[in-house]
Amino acid sequence: MEARLLPGEIVVNEVNFVRKCIAAEKSHDDLWGKLICTNFKVSFITHDALTKPKCQVAHRLLGEHDIPLACLDQVVTVNDAKGKKKVLGSNQKLKFNPSELILYCKDFRIVRFSFDEAGPEGAKKVCLAIAHYSHPAEPQLLFGFEYIGTRFRESTDERRKGTLPKGSSQTPLFDCSSDWDREIKRTNAEEWRVCSINQGYAVSPSLPEFFVVPASLADQDLRQYAVFFTDKRIPVWCWNHPNGSALIRMANIPDLLQQKRLDQRICNAIIKSHPQRSEVHKSDLDKSLPSIQDIQNSLVKIRQICVIDPFEESEEKWLSSVENSQWLDYVGTFLKYSCEVVYLLEGLNASVILQEEEDRDLNCVVSSLVQIMLDPHFRTLSGFQSLVQKEWVMAGHRFLDRCNHLKKNDKEESPLFLLFLDCVWQLMNQYPSAFEFTETYLAVLSDSMWIPAFSTFLFNCPKHHVDTMAAFLEDKNITLGEGEVLCFPPVWEWSQQLSIKDQALFNNPIYVGKGARYVHNGAVKSFRRTKHKTYSSTLRGTPPGLARNGLQGLHQGGTLPRRNSLAAQLRSDLFQVRDVAESPSERFFRDWFSGPADPQQGLLLPQLLPSHLPLWRLYFLRWVPEACIPRGGSITAYHKFSQLADEIETLQSQLRRYKGPTPASTPLASPAGPQSEPSRMYFKASSLYEPSSTPDFLSSTFPFTPVGNLCRPNLHGTPISKFLNGAKIWLSTETLSNEPL
Repeated sequence: MEARLLPGEIVVNEVNFVRKCIAAEKSHDDLWGKLICTNFKVSFITHDALTKPKCQVAHRLLGEHDIPLACLDQVVTVNDAKGKKKVLGSNQKLKFNPSELILYCKDFRIVRFSFDEAGPEGAKKVCLAIAHYSHPAEPQLLFGFEYIGTRFRESTDERRKGTLPKGSSQTPLFDCSSDWDREIKRTNAEEWRVCSINQGYAVSPSLPEFFVVPASLADQDLRQYAVFFTDKRIPVWCWNHPNGSALIRMANIPDLLQQKRLDQRICNAIIKSHPQRSEVHKSDLDKSLPSIQDIQNSLVKIRQICVIDPFEESEEKWLSSVENSQWLDYVGTFLKYSCEVVYLLEGLNASVILQEEEDRDLNCVVSSLVQIMLDPHFRTLSGFQSLVQKEWVMAGHRFLDRCNHLKKNDKEESPLFLLFLDCVWQLMNQYPSAFEFTETYLAVLSDSMWIPAFSTFLFNCPKHHVDTMAAFLEDKNITLGEGEVLCFPPVWEWSQQLSIKDQALFNNPIYVGKGARYVHNGAVKSFRRTKHKTYSSTLRGTPPGLARNGLQGLHQGGTLPRRNSLAAQLRSDLFQVRDVAESPSERFFRDWFSGPADPQQGLLLPQLLPSHLPLWRLYFLRWVPEACIPRGGSITAYHKFSQLADEIETLQSQLRRYKGPTPASTPLASPAGPQSEPSRMYFKASSLYEPSSTPDFLSSTFPFTPVGNLCRPNLHGTPISKFLNGAKIWLSTETLSNEPL
């Protein structure tokens, strides 16, 4: 059997008679086959006949046993006879014949191959090839460039008009002025305008060519101001609240004298853009939030805890280790800080400037979370994708450096986008009907960072994208036709990865949207909810006592902190209230949590007690066999809701095919009526004759499979399995094998 290759993909090296280790103690369960290294992935082609599950998600770019080279974190070779291990890099020599290969992946997988039956020279060559091709020297050596070279071309007219080829994603890319115009109109930001002074990246190398600024600021003034900002990143608009307040982001002004002068002019322009001329608050994120290095160190710890370290003594130690990693503290801290910004925008009707040294990291997280909390549009699938495109890709987040695709500078690596997705999952976990998409979508989106076939996660900014594409065309001597450009597809073109059926896993069956339809007396109507009350700085008081989540004074660390909690140590510069009486911000949060939440009418606030912020198990523990719950986990609820939603959709479709009741009260079918509409649900409604129990193939890791992706002994009865099943007391002293590097 040969590897399935994509356009532009070539086999670099391969070796036969390789054993993929499934269980560390029972080798008879292992798979035998061929290990292949291409310029895109590590592929294992098994010779064993495997029983395929009835329901399996098929990736269009990757097989079940494939790993993209960009996903590899460490390539470790082992020689059991000599007791040696070596972490391989690019262009390195290997002085011993490897008996094993261990691949540590950025998505938390650990995959092990044994070469005890393979030729020693072949094993050595394939290991060196994997190490070399997983360390590309330049961005254009990433596989995505070979992949798009002969596949994705479009006319300059389509690009200029912002239209996409037929079948492409309809997500706005914000690379043209029309996308920004539509966003201005959608948010009713009448006093803001699209600015084009950065066309050709003439002003700032890291800002997009088009962005939005106050209408009262002239282009000439903006050009003069730009030289004083770090990387010339002047203040740009993110979003407008219905009350007129605006969210703005900008870089620092190193010169203190110029800072005072420019702050006044910029704030005056923002005030003029507000219908009520409300004040402007500026927030320095560098002083209030953890650094990108802190966040990276935390991820390293949580990876060690979840997939590498053994459970030595008790589950309490494991849980305290998760706590001490500070990952959940950082998640809570960013959510808390975003809540404070929400209060200023919604509660005080004030505009907010988010300031960061380069405006390309922490600002991306906070600005995105604030908009998700305030605007239901960004809780839809298309809205969320437009938010990522607007606040991350076009805003110049350094995806190439932060993902460390070239593996050149570990100090620049930081999982800010994963942290953001975890924060979104926490909101989704607390308000499951408020989001149109699912946690499977978030996990697949995160995994897509390691598939270098999409433009979304490969570049540091739009200009870097343009320059790298030009260098690729020159190096490959590719000549485009007249009016053609080479188009690197964004990740939002999900049909590149998944079938329409598998994309249905992204749809939340219990989502309640403004446009949800129902049928009443044969007529299709829209589901509407009562409008949620708005707030001002003069909020009514609430009875004493804790709010539902204990949010008593967000700015004063009022939430119950974890032990050694970072959130308890941080003091935001957003609030300066020191009165003994309840502050307006406290009343704002108390008042919101004391009433019923309506997630489709604007504001959505997270609960921030430690008990409300669990570990995102589908992402962090999906490859751990011990954490897998057969026929359990959140997928079981999703399965039932999906079937119910499909049944409701089917009944609605049937009702729409009737004109209405006849005099005999019997509905007549309309001959010209539409046929049954395809369901948006992955799991279809079962008939009366089919069992309604959870299928055997479902587990808490669905649609991901842990088999063969993490080698450990003693897969049953381990401490974590008991923890996940709700045990109170643990007596097991079993430990899991450690994999020191």
